[in-house]
Amino acid sequence: MHIVILAGGVGGSRFVRGVRAAHPDAHLTVIGNTADDITLHGLRICPDLDTMMYALGGGIDPDRGWGRADESTAFLEELRAYQVEPTWFTLGDRDLATHVIRTQLINSGATATQITAALASRWLPDGVTLLPMTDDRVETHVVITDPEAASGRRAVHFQEYWVRLRAAPAVEKTIMVGLDRATVTDEVTAAIGSADEILLAPSNPVVSIGPILGVPGLRTALLSSAAPIIGFSPILAGSPVLGMADKLLPTIGVEVSAAGVGRHYGARAAGGLLDLWVVDSADGSTADQLTADGLPTMADELIMRDPSVTAGFVSRAEAHLASVRGGA
Repeated sequence: MHIVILAGGVGGSRFVRGVRAAHPDAHLTVIGNTADDITLHGLRICPDLDTMMYALGGGIDPDRGWGRADESTAFLEELRAYQVEPTWFTLGDRDLATHVIRTQLINSGATATQITAALASRWLPDGVTLLPMTDDRVETHVVITDPEAASGRRAVHFQEYWVRLRAAPAVEKTIMVGLDRATVTDEVTAAIGSADEILLAPSNPVVSIGPILGVPGLRTALLSSAAPIIGFSPILAGSPVLGMADKLLPTIGVEVSAAGVGRHYGARAAGGLLDLWVVDSADGSTADQLTADGLPTMADELIMRDPSVTAGFVSRAEAHLASVRGGA
């Protein structure tokens, strides 16, 4: 069995570990978000891809959910001693090696797909492939309210908004720089074409799943696939469990709710993506309404306490879709 997962961020890595627990013998291909990528101190950093690698390879910091376990920050402390900015982004000493190697490979002319494969060869277990959503450079920027700016607003990289500013300023607009010029890779289209099942992780719909779906050609590949597509809500009882989706969804005109995100992805039968939308039990009252509106929806407990819990709700969603399809 080949399962393709669209994912980004800490929540995405937790979800993939759960899918792995549910299907230990399946081959998993994770299409990861690269619009969070940023260049700092001359080094190219890919937070979502690295988080996925470390999480699946047992190298993640278990408390933070990102970065390396047993990490130190001597390099960062030296930058601060020299008063060399920016120092708001944590560059751990172990993690630094990954960024150095990636940057060297970029400078040698390797593609993002080739570089990710080289780095992931250390971390990923057999039967798991990690693919960047595109080989082209894409970055998420947000326009925030800034009373000190002459116009009262300014654009910053998403990482600065999230890490340095802690998602405090109001966001007026989300901009995916370079996304319209990006192209889907042969590796991504081949993976989607050979999938038996496609899952949308409960990652941020705007800055994690959104950029992946926005790569020209990728959505077409998904809709051309015969594999069922199941999406899992990142909004539980009106709030995100992780991240700042509640601040960003309004910038694309989407209601901050499980129903709002489900309608945003849309039912495949009506030109959208999903064959099944899974919401948390706290949002169970919306399941019948969404189903009646044409988006097949089920409710389950979606808190990812550990991989076995995640494996449970993934398996139940798969069984539910199979029963619906079998009865159709």
